[in-house]
Amino acid sequence: MKSADHIRVAQVGCGYWGKNLVRNFSELGVLASVTDREAAVQAAMSADFRVAGLSWAEVLRAPEIDAVSLATPAGEHASMAAEAIAAGKHVFVEKPLALCSREAERLIEQARLAGRILMVGHLLQYHPIFLRLKQMVDEGALGVINYIFSNRMSLGKFRTEENVLWSFAPHDVSMILSVLGEEPEIVTAQGAAFVSPGIADWVTMQMAFPGGARGHVQVSWASPYKEQRLVVLGDGGMAVFDDAETDWGRKLALYRHRIDKSGPVPTPLKSEVEFLEVERDEPLKAECRHFIEAIATKSPPQTDGNEGLRVLKVLERGEAALRMSLDQEGVES
Repeated sequence: MKSADHIRVAQVGCGYWGKNLVRNFSELGVLASVTDREAAVQAAMSADFRVAGLSWAEVLRAPEIDAVSLATPAGEHASMAAEAIAAGKHVFVEKPLALCSREAERLIEQARLAGRILMVGHLLQYHPIFLRLKQMVDEGALGVINYIFSNRMSLGKFRTEENVLWSFAPHDVSMILSVLGEEPEIVTAQGAAFVSPGIADWVTMQMAFPGGARGHVQVSWASPYKEQRLVVLGDGGMAVFDDAETDWGRKLALYRHRIDKSGPVPTPLKSEVEFLEVERDEPLKAECRHFIEAIATKSPPQTDGNEGLRVLKVLERGEAALRMSLDQEGVES
């Protein structure tokens, strides 16, 4: 069994997000090669990070490469992950794991039979602020969780191969499922396609959970401002993870607000906001490190294939409801 510092990873896809993975795997000392469909991009990354520039076929054939990291278009995730596992590689794949749950289930089984790590890039599950918030929930600091809502909004980057639900919401769904520790019984969604016909650029999705909690996700890439905020409301307090906040010390806020129900009308008992101190760490580096450690120890990662599948199933249900919403909108117009 190889130690973490002897594992070698090939980064496949070096574009908008992949270049960040290149940097982090390089800084961790495990980057073996880079691959990109744009020859100029691949050559530049190869020169800058002093690693081989390989084709996908060469990556699959290279015995010295233990794992691949895929930052390719979403529609290619499942097929490329399957090829990598068949070639004996461990796989880190950016979200979503696949575009349908059947593909994800096949990948999970393939990885299990091959004895290979399959990990999904649900980045915010490795964010120190989210981990502290989840710890607070697990310890009961917020009481019984009643409601969670998450807004992820910005102006662009517009896509044509997937709508904003699939592009943005996996992060939020992953966090909500992790906080509540269960899957929703009911999923509904509405949305609109203002920029590109048939491709939703604004979506709101609602979830009802067996334990009584409710979840709400709103995503848009046609917003005039950037917002990345997760709010957890419990009967003993409320917490806000504001990832768009540039001041690290103000990213996690605790409100010990309570509702007094003893009188004829419920009365809010407000308190001053508390900003909690959390040790700083780069989430992507923590995620990449976790992948390497999972390979070295043969341990299931926090965001393994099964976690990716749970998120995928929620997205599929949201997509079905969204399609109905958009179809009805078309009929009414």
